[in-house]
Parts: sequence; structure tokens; C-alpha cells
Amino acid sequence: MDQTGLGTHQKKASRLKATLVFLDESAALMAPLLRRTWNRRGETPCLTQRTRAHTKVTIIGALCIPPSRDSVQFYFRLLPNQNTNTDLTIAFLGQLQRHIDSPIVLIWDRLQAHRAGKVQRFIQARTRIRTEFLPPYAPELNPVEYVWSYLKTNPLANRPLFDLGTLTSTTRQSSRSIQRTPQLLRSFVKHSPLFLRLQ
Repeated sequence: MDQTGLGTHQKKASRLKATLVFLDESAALMAPLLRRTWNRRGETPCLTQRTRAHTKVTIIGALCIPPSRDSVQFYFRLLPNQNTNTDLTIAFLGQLQRHIDSPIVLIWDRLQAHRAGKVQRFIQARTRIRTEFLPPYAPELNPVEYVWSYLKTNPLANRPLFDLGTLTSTTRQSSRSIQRTPQLLRSFVKHSPLFLRLQ
């Protein structure tokens, strides 16, 4: 995939006829990312938001590229007001495995929840899953990072929300919209510096 050694993962996935799974976590916050917007001349647009609100929705997401390399799927799970931990990671992997028939090469960063013994034992007990870690301090190599960037700078930008329920439903709706847009999903993979050829 790139000259840091990730190309071996792609070769391994091809040999195993495996699905490449890029997994990562992020969070949607009450305070939105602010972008330039339109307004009447001379009138500065103002957004009212709740300050000092630490309420958030954690998102675990995975971009999946099947052995045929002809499509990209996006799976996600929302965790309202929760932080990622080993149990939630294991639960997501269990759900993900039920959606994928082929062997899996799971590629993710070195987050403590990913390296935890409990998670590693879960993976070792499943012969269909093999894991590879991304190099340290290289988030740009994970295409899921581009999903989070798009989510926060487009559908969730300039939208202050005031309660957890609305934040959760808005994040779910926006994530499902991304999930249903094949060309957008392909663009996240193509935009990353990986030498990964899609059909």
C-alpha cells in the first residue's frame, strides 16, 4: 500500500482472499466545527451553542474493501456519551464479523483498546481475523480518518445541538447518508496515500 511496509498487508489480503478492514474511532461533539457560510451583507452570522458541554457521541467505524476490490462498505456504531474501551471494541468486532463472509485483515492504529490483552485474545480465538497495526503517528494512512473529516466539515458543520438525543440522531442520519454513497466511500480510499487499487 505504501513504502512503510503496508504493502505486505495488501498482499496478505489478496493471498487469503480477505476483506481489508480499516477501523478507527472518533467523536461528534455538541459544539460544531465552524465553517464559512453565507449571510446578508453587513450581518455577521451567529451560532448559539451550549458552552462547557462535554456531552459527545463516540463513533466506531470501519471501511471494508472486499476481496474483489470492486466496492467499499462503511459500518459504524454510535456510543452516546461513552468512551471507547475493550468491551465496546470487542462488541463491534463481533457485529462486524457477522456482516463479512470472507477472512478479514484488520488494520488499525495502536490505541490502547486495540492492543489490550482482552481484545487480542478475542481476535486470536477467531481464525478468520488477522490484525496489522498502522505505523505510529500516521493517521493519514487510515482511510476512515477521511470519513470523520468529511462528517465534521460537511453535514455536522455549523450545526450546534443542545441535547444528546438530537446529537445522536443527527450523527446517525449523517453517517447513514455517507454509508449509502458508494462514490464518496471510494473517494476516501483514493484520497489516502495508500497504493490500493480499486476495481
